[in-house]
Amino acid sequence: MNWYEKLNQYFPVEEMKSKEHLELLLKEKGDIYHKDEGEHYVIMYVETNDFIFIDYLFVSKEARGEGLGKKLLNKLKKSGKPIILEVEPLDYEDSDSKKRFRFYERAGFQHASSIGYSRKSLATNEVNTLEILYWSPENDSEESIYEKLKQTYKNIHTYKDKELYGQSYQKAEEVLSYNDQSKSGSEKT
Repeated sequence: MNWYEKLNQYFPVEEMKSKEHLELLLKEKGDIYHKDEGEHYVIMYVETNDFIFIDYLFVSKEARGEGLGKKLLNKLKKSGKPIILEVEPLDYEDSDSKKRFRFYERAGFQHASSIGYSRKSLATNEVNTLEILYWSPENDSEESIYEKLKQTYKNIHTYKDKELYGQSYQKAEEVLSYNDQSKSGSEKT
């Protein structure tokens, strides 16, 4: 099974980029967009000068619980840059979602409770809400994480979207929200 089939079988359709989109990112944004794969894993990520964004992290069922996911994250952590990722919201009825959150929590990731993410899927036409998790060696603020996430959304998630999908995704400002909880009220920027 090739890398795209592995990702496509694991991730929900509303979260998947097309194979053409991913191949275009690897080809045209290869200076920042990377794929690392092995027999039991695929990781696709963005690495800029000041952060890493994990687009997809897949570990096969056969290799789960053996520390492979932790090794992949630790390899990225060695860069000393904040690491950001999107995950499906925690669903206490779904054991996979609970395991995923526990895995990232044990790896030192925090939930960015100030950042909202809701995007209409071009594949299903449904609104897909995701949670933002991050790891930061320098204790970056959630506002800083939000700005990095906006950059990723504009440069990666919507890259040539109209050309690839026949329509455009929503603008970053419509998908991402930041609610600074240290301010009074529920002001969003």
